[in-house]
Amino acid sequence: MPPTLLISRELPTLNYSPTRDRFDLSWEKPLSTLLGLGRAAGADFIEFFLERDHYISCLAEDDLITGISPRLSTGAGVRIFRGTGDCYVSTNDLSFTGLKSALEKGLSILGLTLPTPNAYIPEINLELIRDYALKKGKEEWLSQCSSMQEMGDILLAANDQLNRKANHIQSRRAVYFRDWQEVLVAASDGTFARDIRLTQSVGYNLLCADGEHRSSIGKRVGDTSDPNFLRSWNYEADAQRVAESAGKMLYADYVESGTYPIIMANEFGGVIFHEACGHLLETTQIERQSTPFIDKKGQKIAHENLTAWDEGLSDQAFGTIDMDDEGMPTQRTLLIENGILKNFLADRTGSVRTGHPRTGSGRRQNYAYPAASRMRNTYIAPGNYSLEDLFASIDKGIYCKNMGGGSVGATGEFNFGVSEAYLIENGQVTKPLKGATLIGEAKEIMNKISMSSQDLGLAAGFCGSVSGSVYVTVGQPHIKVDSITVGGR
Repeated sequence: MPPTLLISRELPTLNYSPTRDRFDLSWEKPLSTLLGLGRAAGADFIEFFLERDHYISCLAEDDLITGISPRLSTGAGVRIFRGTGDCYVSTNDLSFTGLKSALEKGLSILGLTLPTPNAYIPEINLELIRDYALKKGKEEWLSQCSSMQEMGDILLAANDQLNRKANHIQSRRAVYFRDWQEVLVAASDGTFARDIRLTQSVGYNLLCADGEHRSSIGKRVGDTSDPNFLRSWNYEADAQRVAESAGKMLYADYVESGTYPIIMANEFGGVIFHEACGHLLETTQIERQSTPFIDKKGQKIAHENLTAWDEGLSDQAFGTIDMDDEGMPTQRTLLIENGILKNFLADRTGSVRTGHPRTGSGRRQNYAYPAASRMRNTYIAPGNYSLEDLFASIDKGIYCKNMGGGSVGATGEFNFGVSEAYLIENGQVTKPLKGATLIGEAKEIMNKISMSSQDLGLAAGFCGSVSGSVYVTVGQPHIKVDSITVGGR
């Protein structure tokens, strides 16, 4: 016998009872019904994103725990497309009535109305659920994480190590957070996928002062899949590195302004590529007509030495995901190959509006935001040079060992502070320098990265954009920039 078709007037009588504390198969029927309702109203595409989040952070300042901040949230968002136009509505009400109300609001924004009482609601046949949480053994992650007591004990022990290793201390801070997230995506193209994410980060910030001399050095590490991450943090080794850097910078001379060749260290040095170029390769920038690379696919935009990737696959890296926030499995995307622009990063909306294929890059901070094209683990690939080759190529320049904060304009103009720098003379690192700021423009600086070493390193970062703040990895090997403007005194 053919399946019984649902008629619109029957919707108020439906009584779905999906599991409240877990996104499982009990959610399939209500979401399938709502997706069918949206299609019957005339929408071209509908997507539901459901989320449960369990977040906590802990802050140790000097020898005290000064802050513990927990946050629990549950909610959902519905995105509706009609042609190339779309709208997004979020809600904290995950009942069938609450989700239906959010859907109805979104439809009305696009000029659509619910079908008449006698209209048939088509079935949306969702795929057999792709459950990455179950498949990869993530169900017990939250219960295996450190307790609040353990968080505090570890951070205080870490701060004690800073106190033992550093001199002229003005303040010591150690901070940790854990973000556990369960998500479920269901869409009218049949997408039905669930995942659990566990993102953790811990780090130091040390401020030293001696009279008029000041230095501030930070260090942060992150992880995406290890409940024992905090327990295994080698805080003694990190304290040693931070204390040594702060000591060297405390009495460093100020850099002289000018144009220099520079060597940028690996790991967090990749933040400049992320900010100055990576964002310009997201389809959100194409939609806004705000990227100089909008029509450059297949053309040379960087030095032939430079190859760059964005991916969500690196084991435990801070931007690693099994699926994006639109339910698409993650993948590896070649952005630039030997200086040639190969691909842009595209979410569903970006693909619809620009024609570039989706890359598993639809990401959002939480259910309150619609997904947008965002980076994951983004880095310059290792090159063919040794570290010695890079330094030997410079008679006078600057070694940027640790990057600080900065800003980037809409079309790639940037300035970034350098928290730890050294003078290079005749191929050798000599005296420490402070106060350096790197100033440039993406489309110019990319053509000046002429050498890359083989020591690729990745670092945890946070990226803010139209869909909120997301966890990302930045990275690179040591690179040489032939010339760049350096602000100083």
